[in-house]
Amino acid sequence: MVAKAASKKLGSARESKADKVTTLTADKAVEQGRRAKAKQFLRVTEDVRELSDEEDVRNAVVTLYVHAGIAAADAICAAAVGKHAKGHSHQDAVTLLASVDKQASSSLNVLLGMKTRAGYGHDPISKSQLARAEKAARALVDKASF
Repeated sequence: MVAKAASKKLGSARESKADKVTTLTADKAVEQGRRAKAKQFLRVTEDVRELSDEEDVRNAVVTLYVHAGIAAADAICAAAVGKHAKGHSHQDAVTLLASVDKQASSSLNVLLGMKTRAGYGHDPISKSQLARAEKAARALVDKASF
């Protein structure tokens, strides 16, 4: 009985975290639009990698993977709860997504952890970081494409 009550409290705390996230209502059109953008960003990464020397474009490709992941997260949340995160902090998107799918939120966290370095940093993204970003982005886009 005590474990059950503790479990309820934990669940409530998790829900209240997601409830504190600033969101926008997301109807079917938003869901489909964000899903389409996620796929578009992912498709462009393939084009860029095919047409360029991979080492020269890793930062740009990871930035596109990040955008694909964010769009996919919005589509997943739109489908599941009819809203997506709107705040200035992408952490809000991770929090809302975690209330829907913990594994997907982990993938988004991986991508967001690379966002600043890939988009604004001076040092290049490594081959292993590129592979990690690709795996996370593909996982999110796959989940958004159900």
